[in-house]
Parts: sequence; structure tokens; C-alpha cells
Amino acid sequence: MIGNVQNHNRWFTTVPPDDCKHLLLCFPYSGCGASMYRLWPDRIGETAVVPLQLPGRETRMGEAHFRTYENLAAQMTAELGPVLDREFSVFGHCGAALAAFEFARQMASGDTRSPTTCFVSSQVAPDDGPYGRFLSMSEDELRSVVVDLLGLVKPTKRLVDFFVKVLVDDLAANKAYRPDPSATESFEIRTVGWSADVEIPHDLMAGWARWGRCTSLVLEGDHQAFVRAPGHLLDALREAVEADTRAR
Repeated sequence: MIGNVQNHNRWFTTVPPDDCKHLLLCFPYSGCGASMYRLWPDRIGETAVVPLQLPGRETRMGEAHFRTYENLAAQMTAELGPVLDREFSVFGHCGAALAAFEFARQMASGDTRSPTTCFVSSQVAPDDGPYGRFLSMSEDELRSVVVDLLGLVKPTKRLVDFFVKVLVDDLAANKAYRPDPSATESFEIRTVGWSADVEIPHDLMAGWARWGRCTSLVLEGDHQAFVRAPGHLLDALREAVEADTRAR
């Protein structure tokens, strides 16, 4: 079992099974929590799927927002770094791809275990951003986005106000992300673009090659296709993890 359950249970919604040799840590995208991965399987081959619960949402509503991806990554590295007991990769979609990348960088730069793979789905490279229509929306405009993103059937003003605040803070972290432009060779960057994505067209993702070893993939689907855990995405994740683990 992964070490020190009490220390990591704020971040993990479930304890990864002992018989999984690899962990895929899945970051929720802007405004959302770990439940956005509810349609994903518990495992992909020998990899355990581990949705992450970030501060300020769902079961961690009472906690302060992290404000920047650097702060989030530092907190995660301090708490999860010492207890990760097996190989792992990270996955993030849209804004969450930047959070996942920063965590991967901080884990790789210290004395902790480095990830094998950083999957960045539907996001431009850090030095090509910030990019995306949500970043320039007003809070009033974001209200309809929140209702749509979370699938709220009977949204109350109080509930929508709360999630709008989370989304606004997440988007601010996206806008503020300006990492040092040094490339890393410690892990493989795997970009995942989507053929019908009008939010982040896949041809805008080429800049990730400046940030380290990078492999690009374009899958059939729109911006939200990943939420449904389509088989071709799961196959691509499994194959990439296996290849990058063998290459270490």
C-alpha cells in the first residue's frame, strides 16, 4: 500500500490498489474537482487511475485556493513526494495540463521520484499562453459555463456563486503561470490533441517540444471527449506509460 495514507488522503479520493505497478495522477480542470473523472475506469491495465482532489472544491471546500500552479505543485510535492511508492505519470486537460506539468517539473527537480510521463491534453505550451476564451470572460459570463461544466440540474445561486469563485481563481492561476523556460529531460511529455477541438486546436500545441522530450498525438473527438474516457484515449495512455516505463 502507498505510504502514509493519512498524509495523502486529502489528495486521493481512493487508495491505489497494491497490485497496480503504476499510478496515473489525474488533475481536474478549471472549476472542477476529482468527480469529473467519475466515468473513468479504476485502472488501465497495470496502471491505477487516481483522480486528484485539489484544495477549495468538493471534499476540500473549506481549504484556501492554491492561487498559483507553483504553490499547488510545492504543496503536493511536499505531501505526496515522500509517500509515492511506485512509478507514476500525470494527466491534465486544458488548464489542468499546466498544473500537472508544474507538479511533474517540481517532482523531477528535487529528491523525490520523477514521473515517467506528463500527459498534456488540449493545452498550449506555457510560453504560448495564456490561451482560451474562458480567460477573458466576466464572472457573469462564467456563470453559464459553470452550470454547463458541472451538469447542474437545479443550480442555486449560492452553489453557482461558489463554483464561479473556484473557476475564477483557477483561471487566474492559468494567467499567472510563467515558468522558467528551461527544458526537462527527466520525463516524457505526451501531448494529446483532439481533432474537433475548437477551444484549443491541436495545431497550437507544437510549442511543447521546446520544454523537453515530446511526443504528439491527435485523437478523434472534441474538447470534452476525454471526460467520457473513450477507448482510444485509454489505449493511448496505456501504450505510452508502458513505453516510457520501459525506456527508463
